[in-house]
Amino acid sequence: MKKIIIGIALSLFTFTTASAELGVNVGISAATGLFAATGKEVQTGNGAPDADETRQRSEIMGASFASLFIEKSFGDRFAIGIDYVPASLETEATEVRRTHITTAYQEVATSVENKIQVDFEELMHAYVAVNVTDNAYVKLGAGTVDVITNENLGTGATYGNTNMDLVVFGVGYNNTLDNGVFIRLEGNYMDFEGASLTSGDNTISVSGVSGVTGKLSVGRSF
Repeated sequence: MKKIIIGIALSLFTFTTASAELGVNVGISAATGLFAATGKEVQTGNGAPDADETRQRSEIMGASFASLFIEKSFGDRFAIGIDYVPASLETEATEVRRTHITTAYQEVATSVENKIQVDFEELMHAYVAVNVTDNAYVKLGAGTVDVITNENLGTGATYGNTNMDLVVFGVGYNNTLDNGVFIRLEGNYMDFEGASLTSGDNTISVSGVSGVTGKLSVGRSF
């Protein structure tokens, strides 16, 4: 998915350098919204999940971020583009204290503290936008985001990193001035696929990740 998006971006930049009359739009956006997710941790004992060792938690988190975009227009109704968030989105750290068995015969147990925090990096998506009136438009996109886990586990275990695909649906209003500068107001719904990571006999998974955002964009048409 990420290679496809980068390929689209390179194509758009090629269009930009080839001619100033091809209908290329570039700009910057500021977005804010709410995201929901459900996380679950399962500790597998002797190869089988134990209901007493499963923890699940749902959270709603607010987030604000900026993004850059470039798009190519085809006539008055149709455009393709790419939107990229250069900064990482950071979750709050979660701390859990657990009992850790330190011998094979379960004779000794110690209490350890596990801390985990997640960064979402390289959030980008390619999209298709269609004007339904002279100013109003709808858009549909698909993209990817890297999921970076930053953990400090008392058990000494570590989780790796992964990525999640996403789809975006948006509606917006565009107003272009005589000098080529445009201003947009846009609302988006983002839906992410789930992800799962395993370390030793522990597995953490995230599901139901989705969010709604409001976006203000300013750019220039060439």
